[in-house]
Amino acid sequence: MHALAHPLGSHVSSGLTDAPSKPVEQRPARRRRRWLWWLVAAVTVVVVAVAATVGGVYVKLTGNVKHVDVTPEDLGPRPAKVATKALNVLVVGSDQRSGKNAKYGRFPGERTDTIMLAHISPKRDNAMVVSFPRDSMVQLPECRARQGLPGQRPHLGMINESFNSGGITCTWKTVESLTGIHIDHFVKVDFTGFKGMVDAVGGVEVCLPEPVHDKKALLTLPAGRQTLKGEQALGYVRARYSLGDGSDIGRIQRQQMFIASMVKKVMSGETLTDPGKLFGFLDAATKSVTTDPGLTPLVMKDLATSAQGLAAGQIHFITTPWRYSVTYPGRVEWVGPQSRKLFQIVAQDRAVTGSGVKGGQSRVPRSKIQVEVRNGTTRSGLASLVAVRLEERGYHIAKIGDAPRKPYPKTTIAYSPNGAAGAPTLTRDLLASSGRPVPRATTARLVLTIGDDWKGLKPPRQDDAADLNGFDATHDSCAGA
Repeated sequence: MHALAHPLGSHVSSGLTDAPSKPVEQRPARRRRRWLWWLVAAVTVVVVAVAATVGGVYVKLTGNVKHVDVTPEDLGPRPAKVATKALNVLVVGSDQRSGKNAKYGRFPGERTDTIMLAHISPKRDNAMVVSFPRDSMVQLPECRARQGLPGQRPHLGMINESFNSGGITCTWKTVESLTGIHIDHFVKVDFTGFKGMVDAVGGVEVCLPEPVHDKKALLTLPAGRQTLKGEQALGYVRARYSLGDGSDIGRIQRQQMFIASMVKKVMSGETLTDPGKLFGFLDAATKSVTTDPGLTPLVMKDLATSAQGLAAGQIHFITTPWRYSVTYPGRVEWVGPQSRKLFQIVAQDRAVTGSGVKGGQSRVPRSKIQVEVRNGTTRSGLASLVAVRLEERGYHIAKIGDAPRKPYPKTTIAYSPNGAAGAPTLTRDLLASSGRPVPRATTARLVLTIGDDWKGLKPPRQDDAADLNGFDATHDSCAGA
């Protein structure tokens, strides 16, 4: 495979940062609830091709799909295509509040809070789904006006502005310019098909560490392992403030685990060998899909031959490495070295494992570790500040609060046997004198209690570039809950 030229200079001015961010005084303001519909989109990209195995039904399913042209004039100069049969598919989740969608709240036009890139290996035995946080501050390219949209002038802005300004073609051009990755196709998915997809496979299993009662998301659930159907699943992916740390990034992490469970269900024999269930899922999925004309039935058929291989292999879900922006409060910036490493892996079709780059360390990756942060000091807001830093490193923040008593003289990490494997990873990120494991705890998640000896986290290490904080579709959403 040929290495792809990478425009590093443009990345530095695009929101990619190389130096550690300055300490922040408080957690970025909570933003409005968003529809991160990439969980619908990623499943569709991976399994819509299975339609080819359903015989005559294939024609009907492909007839459900709508198409939009993307022309060379729209895209302009592009990255070179790596000389392999790998496919890179841009995935956009569309939120249009008209017709049946109006009950979720009306607003004019169409917008996206979801942008992802699905990379499918040449042998169709491995896939990686990279998500781009919608609040990422990046250098946006020029896009021409088309189909009633005003177009986009070059400027520093949020990555999801490109869809609002120039539609899917502008988003395609934006992602290519930022990553140096040649995109082959796009898939745009509307969230209305979400409930039907979940119901068609008989629901999706999740595990909740504690009960949830969220009036805004219309969601009431008990603690423990359970299967969510359409409306419950919709509330679960909508919920923000009642689960975890209340951040948008935390919700992305939770939804990545949800989609991993959904992919396992779709690719299982339980679904693939049940024609009625498989058709119901694919019918709901394809009715919500718009693609470029190049994503033809022949391409789908090619992908269909890989379905069993993907089920047996690995599907990795990775968020572009990021940190909260000090310059633009409430926004995030991409971390330069790690992001460039990730984009080069995709562009050059290099293999990854659940812990990062192939050949990486065997320690438990941060993305599989849930942490509850407790403030055991009298320093107001310290737990939230520490949670921000841990979240930037890729940990799942399960909860933020105060210790039952204060002050704690020593910082401790409490865990049960189920969470013991992740304790060394967290300990390794704390300054040497700050961590002391306490294995007597009964909780499965790691409980970090900040004591008066707290000195902070160690600076990011060079080998963090290899820890891309992803996980595969075999991940158990209940592990460490």
